[in-house]
Amino acid sequence: MRTMRGYINKSEIRMFLIFGFMLLPMAVLCYQQELSLGIISSYPLFIILVLMLLGANIELPVSTIRTKKTQDLQRDAATLEEVYSVPLVKDISSSMKLAFNTVITLNVGGFIIPFAVMLFLIVFQPDFVGLEIMLIMIVAATLLSDFVNGIGIVMPDYIGLIAVPFALIFAPENAATVVFVSGIGGILLGNITGLLMFDKENKGSAFINLGGVGSFKAVYVTAIVAALISWFV
Repeated sequence: MRTMRGYINKSEIRMFLIFGFMLLPMAVLCYQQELSLGIISSYPLFIILVLMLLGANIELPVSTIRTKKTQDLQRDAATLEEVYSVPLVKDISSSMKLAFNTVITLNVGGFIIPFAVMLFLIVFQPDFVGLEIMLIMIVAATLLSDFVNGIGIVMPDYIGLIAVPFALIFAPENAATVVFVSGIGGILLGNITGLLMFDKENKGSAFINLGGVGSFKAVYVTAIVAALISWFV
């Protein structure tokens, strides 16, 4: 199966199956009107989660930059390709000898949709606590993320959970929305910060997928946890 960047391998299929199975009980809870994100009720919330998963392999190019093609990439390409499900060997062979003409893309399911939902909640259900926690999340995402040569910006899969205790302590009545806004916002803006800060002279990749390879799992886990918090709290 082809995507904009390459193919879906076994690890990627496994991820989709895991998230797909997680959506099954959430479908029941949404049908029973048990889940919400503030003013976003159960049915729209479930549609958002489904669209995020379906859009996880759609990338929209927005810009290009020049980045370094490091010597160790050829040695590690096969392993990185298997772990991150990207055609890294092809990326290396099809690029210029000493540098990548790096394409920066926005992932539809991992960036565009959750970012739009986050902005919607900020505008129509403003919560300054959520914005304050988002600042903490941006710092955490910037410090804990890493730029992996050939892959791009990589976030820990569960980094969004950092927002949970802050939301439960400082905004327990609106914890689900706060976790979504602060967690998603911190991860995505942390992606942008990482893009602006990484050393282009010594690191590089043929593609940098914001919200995609390296951070989609973190975004989706945060969205699911935020939705489930509305049932528990």
